[in-house]
Amino acid sequence: MTERIEREIAMTPDDAGRRLDQVLSESWADFSRSRLAGWIKSGEIRVDGRQVKPRHAVAAGEVVMLSAEMVPHAELVAQDIELDVLVEDAEFLIVNKPAGLVVHPGSGNADGTLVNALLHFDPALAPLPRAGLVHRLDKDTSGCLVIARTTGAHKFLVSALKKRLIKRRYQALVWGHMVAGGSVDEPLGRHPVDRRRQVVRHDGRRAVTHYRVARRLAGGTLLDVELETGRTHQIRVHMAHIQHPIVGDPVYGRRGAPAGLSEAQRTAWQGFSRQALHACAIAFDHPVTGEPVSATAPMPTDMQVLIDLLDASDDTDRA
Repeated sequence: MTERIEREIAMTPDDAGRRLDQVLSESWADFSRSRLAGWIKSGEIRVDGRQVKPRHAVAAGEVVMLSAEMVPHAELVAQDIELDVLVEDAEFLIVNKPAGLVVHPGSGNADGTLVNALLHFDPALAPLPRAGLVHRLDKDTSGCLVIARTTGAHKFLVSALKKRLIKRRYQALVWGHMVAGGSVDEPLGRHPVDRRRQVVRHDGRRAVTHYRVARRLAGGTLLDVELETGRTHQIRVHMAHIQHPIVGDPVYGRRGAPAGLSEAQRTAWQGFSRQALHACAIAFDHPVTGEPVSATAPMPTDMQVLIDLLDASDDTDRA
């Protein structure tokens, strides 16, 4: 079974000079970069009607068109992995991804991923890009993810995400006491040496993160965070940039624990081995009816235990 994929996108001044396959892998993140490169090479992706190479340096105003048959990935297998389905609709699913579950098979993770679980839950997802994934979460970030179940819903939701019409809210436990909320408006791009990391850089892509204080805790602060943009590792990098990295973040965080904690609090803090980041809520318009859709995912147990342990006993110390 195959599906016809038709898309069009205009290159912006921010894209100018970058490789075509790189720009598309960010704009159409539901497709792998290797698949996009294959379509470019085969001519199923064209720039202003002409065939180019994946390394083509794009210019502002160029129109990129995709017209391809979406054949199911033969290497993706259905696996009976438990799914926490928050919303089940004919057009989409919203699931609560647990920390530790990789979203899509890749290097070092050939199976055992969310996509493998989705294919077992609904085999009809196989022809859709990445089994219907509309966006992603890091392996060790928990919470709400939306998955399209039809071609029409996939096109609608990917477009809504690009237009910032899908609202996502996170909870993040960060180092240090923050007295007020605010915003971080700093462009992000790949680290010049370590390509797995993102950094604030003047020539990066615009990234905006809004946050407010939800709860003040011993040694840290629980934040409610909303994304205006959705760059890779955005919350993690932005929080580290303002000197309040996420607790347990193995890439952008700090080692040790703050001063002033009890022995039990210090042990729990240092033993929290993943970023304390949870995608707690998501909201968007239904792809067919236009009615508002929303879902919330409860705080995962490991984060809740740590927060409760760090909780100040004096209610006046809460926001």
